[in-house]
Amino acid sequence: MELAFLNPLYEHPGSWASAYVDLSQHDEDMDHRRRLTAEAVSRELRDQGADEATCRAVHDAVEGLSPSEPYGRAVFARNGEVALLVPLTKAPPQGLVHWGTLPHVTPLLDLAGEDPVSLVAYIDRTGADLELRSALLHEEAGQVTGRQWPTHRAKSSDWSERHFQLKVENTWEHNAREIAGALADCQEETGADLLLLCGDDRECRAVHEQLPGHLRDRTVETEHGRGSRLLPQEVDEIRARHVRERVLAEVDRYRAARVPDEERRAAACEGVPQLIEAAREHRLAELLIRPDAPDTHRQVWISEDPDQLAARRTELKDLGERQSWPARADDALVRAAVVTDAPVFSLTPVLEETGDEVPAGGMGALLRWK
Repeated sequence: MELAFLNPLYEHPGSWASAYVDLSQHDEDMDHRRRLTAEAVSRELRDQGADEATCRAVHDAVEGLSPSEPYGRAVFARNGEVALLVPLTKAPPQGLVHWGTLPHVTPLLDLAGEDPVSLVAYIDRTGADLELRSALLHEEAGQVTGRQWPTHRAKSSDWSERHFQLKVENTWEHNAREIAGALADCQEETGADLLLLCGDDRECRAVHEQLPGHLRDRTVETEHGRGSRLLPQEVDEIRARHVRERVLAEVDRYRAARVPDEERRAAACEGVPQLIEAAREHRLAELLIRPDAPDTHRQVWISEDPDQLAARRTELKDLGERQSWPARADDALVRAAVVTDAPVFSLTPVLEETGDEVPAGGMGALLRWK
């Protein structure tokens, strides 16, 4: 998950309020439930030691959230002001409220991360309808109109009919190129992660073969035709499979990278002390996290600079830092990753395949250099 949008949270030091608000229940009691949620969140922050101005800011932000939100929002605030609202792609668990030295952003990896946008093409022999789909998005993306005639083969086998069938084949091939070109243009414009082709096997295959090479590996063929539409559950299953395969690929890279070379150096590390050292040296290329694993809760020490963190407070003093504060290890390492443009991946989608041993303690990293 690319987390550059979190950079504003790290521009100012100080304690932060983090609240994950569930808005997934849509009924006549929605407004009343939202008011109760706002009161409960502000009360929990107050109990954890948050200042009154920040509690009030979060309360007002939660109470003012739109009832049309499909899942909810993450709210981050400090010094009486809301700094960032992040739409969620899944409903959060109740009571996910935190007051601490750093914003608690690790839950975003599961609740707002890896939300691939799918470009769906409903194909037939004359063209295609396009739409964009994600957890938070469902909108039309255009239409492709190809040649309308001839598109159906004749049954006769004499020369004239075979000549006509050749024209039909040429029409199909032309329309497949048109659809593939439109899909490539739309993907480049929208940055869609997945292409879903819906139609008869032959039609989908023809379009698939005409796509640029770099798009073929991210294209999935389905059996729905132009006159029907993929159900949300079907799209969710395809998107979830894509996320799972991507994360598994990162785990495989990590496993290979942590094997030492001839000089006994590895291109990956795990465990809080090694991760802290890598973060201080700006060597984090990619951070892997199992949320709620043992190491994520460990206390580390941070300074105002994101790359100045340590397992013990005395280490920061040795580094010349006059001020330091305790923080969760996962939040401190995510901050270090964000400010150095390193992506962060949650291993939740692949826990069954990887088990609890990868990475040890629940956090690991691929390194920029050994």
